[in-house]
Amino acid sequence: MTGIHRTSSAPSKNGLPPQELLDDLCSRFLLNVPKEDHQSFERLLFLVEYAHWFYEDNSVEKNPSLKSFTLKEFTSLMFNTCDVLKPYVGHLEDIFKDFHSYKVRVPVTGAIILDETYERCLLVKGWKGTSWSFPRGKKNKDEEDHTCAIREVLEETGFDVSKYLKKDDHIEMVFGQQRVRLYIVAGVKDDTAFAPLTKKEISEIAWHRLDELLPDSNDVISRGITGLKLYMIFKSMAFSASVPSSTETWGTLK
Repeated sequence: MTGIHRTSSAPSKNGLPPQELLDDLCSRFLLNVPKEDHQSFERLLFLVEYAHWFYEDNSVEKNPSLKSFTLKEFTSLMFNTCDVLKPYVGHLEDIFKDFHSYKVRVPVTGAIILDETYERCLLVKGWKGTSWSFPRGKKNKDEEDHTCAIREVLEETGFDVSKYLKKDDHIEMVFGQQRVRLYIVAGVKDDTAFAPLTKKEISEIAWHRLDELLPDSNDVISRGITGLKLYMIFKSMAFSASVPSSTETWGTLK
């Protein structure tokens, strides 16, 4: 690795981050990591994605004059400025395309959180999206399914489901090449205070009646009977083998 060059921390007139900030992101997320993280482009791109989240959530928020980037734009910026990535800048288009294909194969876990009446479940809406979904997210390397679910629910809702979650109480489906496992967490008080721990990821958290969430199709994106836009809310979820008997009311979604 060559030495890191430091320059002014002030953003340029076009809002591009200064070299000092880019150097810091490169050092923080790409240089000072275990060697095995440099052994695949998939892992490198995940590190770039973490750097992107940090930049958007911290740098841009503290300094609005900085430009906000899409992940692809930010990846190009990092490949052109970070020494560990520069040798591969000529292959960036293929690397990013392969990374996108890889991401849709990473398993996802989360939770279907039911209130004490078993008549409502908790849904979240993405920061920039318009669809409602169960709180969930992608697994980290070597992370167990239930551990990922607990982490993702906590990040997206601020609620710790570890005391409620039972490893055997889950449903699982496959969308394309992506496995999705959702743990059924029942008996949560409806006056629980929910608030995301991560910035700019979740815009709304709300309880929704189960009988209003029946999707109009088995597609990944569908509409509930009230017109609510839904993501990964399934019309037929095959609960009979996986849902515990204590949540029979959940069968209303069949």
